Amino acid sequence: MDATNYDIRKALVSLAVEEVLSNISDVVFEEVTRRLYKNYKCYIPDCFDNPQHLKQVLQELYGYSHNTIIESITNKLNEFSRQKEISSFLKVICN
Repeated sequence: MDATNYDIRKALVSLAVEEVLSNISDVVFEEVTRRLYKNYKCYIPDCFDNPQHLKQVLQELYGYSHNTIIESITNKLNEFSRQKEISSFLKVICN
């Protein structure tokens, strides 16, 4: 089965989010993934279609500091931000 452009973009966003969270610490990564599942029954790849879930969890856990995490995710995805799905994802988490 060939990967579609959608699948590739979803994987790209998922990897960027996972990398940013893991670079902060394994505890941050684990807490965000735990809270995503607890609150929304979803995982990081699901946030591609529901970025508001990721944004809400980051706000709940880190308050104003969530902006730093979002900025790092945005920087990781900046070169792909012209692609519609990635642009839409970034708009939701940034606003």
